[in-house]
Amino acid sequence: MSKTEALDKKIAESKLGGGEKRIEAQHKKGKLTARERIHFLMDKGSFEEIGAFVTHRSTNFGLDKSKFLGDGVVTGYGSVNGRLTYVFSQDFTVLGGSLAEAHAEKICRIMDLAMENGAPVIGLNDSGGARIQEGVVSLGGYADIFYKNTLSSGVIPQISGIMGPCAGGAVYSPALTDFILMVEHTSYMFVTGPNVVKTVTNEEVTAEELGGASTHSTKSGVTHFACANELEAINNIKKLLSYMPQNCEEKPPVVPYDMNMDESRPILDTIIPENPNQPYDIKDVISGIVDIESFFEVHKNYAENIVVGFARIAGRSIGIVANQPSMLAGVLDVEASKKAGRFVRFCDSFNIPLLVLEDVPGFLPGTDQEWNAIITNGAKLLYAFSEETVPRITVITRKAYGGAYDVMNSKHIGADMNYAWPTAEIAVMGAKGAAEIIFKKEINSADNPEEKWKEKEGEYSELFANPYNAASRGYVDEVIKPHDTRKKLIRAFKMLEKKAITLPKKKHGNIPL
Repeated sequence: MSKTEALDKKIAESKLGGGEKRIEAQHKKGKLTARERIHFLMDKGSFEEIGAFVTHRSTNFGLDKSKFLGDGVVTGYGSVNGRLTYVFSQDFTVLGGSLAEAHAEKICRIMDLAMENGAPVIGLNDSGGARIQEGVVSLGGYADIFYKNTLSSGVIPQISGIMGPCAGGAVYSPALTDFILMVEHTSYMFVTGPNVVKTVTNEEVTAEELGGASTHSTKSGVTHFACANELEAINNIKKLLSYMPQNCEEKPPVVPYDMNMDESRPILDTIIPENPNQPYDIKDVISGIVDIESFFEVHKNYAENIVVGFARIAGRSIGIVANQPSMLAGVLDVEASKKAGRFVRFCDSFNIPLLVLEDVPGFLPGTDQEWNAIITNGAKLLYAFSEETVPRITVITRKAYGGAYDVMNSKHIGADMNYAWPTAEIAVMGAKGAAEIIFKKEINSADNPEEKWKEKEGEYSELFANPYNAASRGYVDEVIKPHDTRKKLIRAFKMLEKKAITLPKKKHGNIPL
């Protein structure tokens, strides 16, 4: 056999992973192999593999007789939509995709290259966890990855696709990345599995109930996307990347756009109900403002009283944070504050301007909220907005009450431009509650308290349940007609595109975690 033939043989062996039978077993579970996932993720013919011949160096417990080229993870680089991207894809057909010394070294190598060259890292996770036979070396491998995740955070985008099991220490690397995508019915994440849960707490629970895509996309918020299948997950990764820059030093890509179009959107004039207590769908407002079909919602099924996601306005990437009146009246609560705060910080890390659509009656009251630290969690969102240096614009569509007015990107915490629709109500609280407090004695002593209450409610409403008091003080820059909103935003974001501010010099702030 010639040396060239020997090389070809090794390449073929590496590409076979754990062998035909294990690949067949992977397919029977409805899962793609590690290499198939890379094939669908990367631009055709662009993937360059690194470390295809790496093997583990352990001899314990018969591992010397179970060596596979690549050691259970495929690593390399290529392009996604023409842009340099690094990837590692765990191979469940090789020792269950278990992570150990050599496996971890390959992942760390890719992460180092990504940092040095300023490009995103995509991790496709499908692993049984730490390789028990290698003991503490496996744990050390995980910690090496965690450390690099942390160093990379805010420098390059990091996206995790959970394509199979992800348990124990393995879950913390995805948790440190920017976005997590899971696949329904074939992927799960948990710190301890159902058997351990049964032993320790005596709870009967399935892997799907404990840590499946549905659980983490609705209950815990751990995952940002629950995808019907692996191809959908991969396509969502590609879409996510299209809104963000390569690294923190660059601006997001701009899509060509005809600036001579009519930007008036009459549909926006009809969305807000006449009754201020009647709900409406804020996504209708978003659709009327952004480029057609450009809105890509993040965390769709978690904390639905706030909507976050990416979109484009005149071809430029923006992040959107919007209260959702059709869910819990759009109040801020523990989950909504965490969800929005995390998204806001991502956008600021990667120079993505922010649009805030505000219709918020306040923070959700109750013992459940107070005992679950609404104070601290609400402060996370406040901190995130206050620390933002990217262009940020707020449009108040209806209610802006109390402390929630301050938190939702008000002028006072550094917003660049604040617009209000004529339907906006900017006050400490709703007119009904305010009248009850301010005019309590007059109402109680009146011959007809109910009638007096309505009179005083109208008096307070006339003074505060409008945008003009705030506008007179400059807290609102302009009261605009809804149909002009898109035009105003295009011009304002254009005006702000070279915004440059610096925060006070410090090691880092102490965010209320």
